[in-house]
Amino acid sequence: MKWIPKFNSSNSLRVIFVIAIFILLFLSSIAYKHNRDLNESSKLLMHNYEINIQLERLMSAIKDAETGQRGYIITRNSRFLSPYLFSRDKVNTSFIALRKLTADNPKQQQNLQRLFKLIILRFASFENCLKYSEPATYDKRKLDNHMFGGRILMENIRFQVDEMNDIEKKYLQKRLKIYDQETSLGPVFSISLFLAAMTFILLAYRQISKDIVRLKIYNRRLLISSGLMAESEKIGKFSTWQWDLETDKIIYSDNQFRLLGYEPGAFVPTKETFLEFVHADDKAMIEKSMEGIVNHKSLPFVYYKIVRPDHQIRYLKSTGKLLVDRNGSKILLGINFDITDEHLLNIELQERNSELEKSNKELASFNHVASHDLQEPLRKIQTFISRVSDADKAVMSESGKNYISKIEISAKRMRVLIDDLLLFSRTNTTKKEFIKSSLTELFENAQLELNEAIEEKKAVIITTKLPKLHVIPYQIEQLFINLIGNSLKYSQNDIAPKIVIECDKIHSTLYPELLDQSVKKFYKITFSDNGMGFDPQFKETIFILFQRLHSKTEYPGTGIGLAICKKIVDNHKGYIIADSTPNKGSVFTIFLPE
Repeated sequence: MKWIPKFNSSNSLRVIFVIAIFILLFLSSIAYKHNRDLNESSKLLMHNYEINIQLERLMSAIKDAETGQRGYIITRNSRFLSPYLFSRDKVNTSFIALRKLTADNPKQQQNLQRLFKLIILRFASFENCLKYSEPATYDKRKLDNHMFGGRILMENIRFQVDEMNDIEKKYLQKRLKIYDQETSLGPVFSISLFLAAMTFILLAYRQISKDIVRLKIYNRRLLISSGLMAESEKIGKFSTWQWDLETDKIIYSDNQFRLLGYEPGAFVPTKETFLEFVHADDKAMIEKSMEGIVNHKSLPFVYYKIVRPDHQIRYLKSTGKLLVDRNGSKILLGINFDITDEHLLNIELQERNSELEKSNKELASFNHVASHDLQEPLRKIQTFISRVSDADKAVMSESGKNYISKIEISAKRMRVLIDDLLLFSRTNTTKKEFIKSSLTELFENAQLELNEAIEEKKAVIITTKLPKLHVIPYQIEQLFINLIGNSLKYSQNDIAPKIVIECDKIHSTLYPELLDQSVKKFYKITFSDNGMGFDPQFKETIFILFQRLHSKTEYPGTGIGLAICKKIVDNHKGYIIADSTPNKGSVFTIFLPE
């Protein structure tokens, strides 16, 4: 063919060279344009991502302030105010960054200004809540109003943040759509585009590597933020959970598992598994509450008890709110507060009030009997009797001598009664300083105190080694003196008293109706004797003040000794019971917490 030689001609080569140069320039321009558009898209993506990060930081700072405020209101511990105090600086830092990032977007600037106003109102709400929660300015109605208003402001803030995120997403989608239109090439340039794509891939790989490094940094920051939230739940003793009402799927935060006594993720959360933790007393109420959630899509505050696997009882307060996500799914967001410490504190206050009421009644009885008007005549009676000499008595009639003797005996009995009342009052009104002491040493001191009576009765006392406990030493010693003295006093004639003291460590579940089940272990100390005993129907009456089973002529005493024993055991959060068989002996059992 004649055109082939022309193909090899210099003119044809020049044309081919020019075409080749043109193609290269064209491909270069396409590659350059594509690369520039890719860089712009990447910058836009990073710009959008940075805005999202700053908005998340903003929300995190407000949540920290809200968590700190709630922790302070609940516990009155000023350490919870640290997140609240530092949150303003965090919010200002995020606003400065967002103002720079949205400087070229008037609409976003307007949204940012509205968001700033809402946050100012939220912090004002924080201040009002703190103000009306303080004891000096406490106002429940205002506090509730500001707490409710703060929750509404928080929802508006979230809505404003979501709106800004949606705007950024729309900008990004629009830019990506333009980019897709520009990069659509026909099949004529497929090979050239393949080569250009290879170049683009290399450039993109380099850019993507840089983006991955940045994403790792941002992800690390997000993990830190998530970790701070988890730590906040631990410190504040609260947890969160989500219940998807459409799929019936429940998600627990890590601390929710911990509140139930398990490690995070130890089991699959369901309604049934949660009900297994609820105390039997509150199970019906919680089941009804769950039905209300499904029917009314809300959860008001509920208070209930749970039982952990270690049998520890905890007190919780729960509430929730229905949320609808973008897909229309209905999700109930809930929060649980561990209020065990607060509940126990209230119980302790009630116990103290009850103890104070008892003390006031006992002191009123004591003041009535042992007042100055009673002691003064008693002292005069004893003084005048002591002045009656033997010579005076010699000239008296037998009846006169008998009367003087009876007066003297009665005065002594009155003095013993006053002394016993003082001792009883002392067990309730003196300072209760608990010291770790050896009960064996205190028991030996009690024996020494009663040594004369023990030798006189030829009593035999057998005891085991007693533990070391945190007790009020002088009261425990008095407890032992009274119990041993009681056995010696009511021993049988012609039978040497035998007193056996035994001690065992027991679990509270062995005596569920008697012992406090919140305390796991008790020491059981028994005092057994072979005395005259008493009718078992009086086993509770004998611990009541001034209650006697025998007349004062049969056995000396005031009816206060065993009442003192019960008061001492009560002071140690323990229990005392008695049992007996007439003419065979008595058993007094003391339970002291470990």
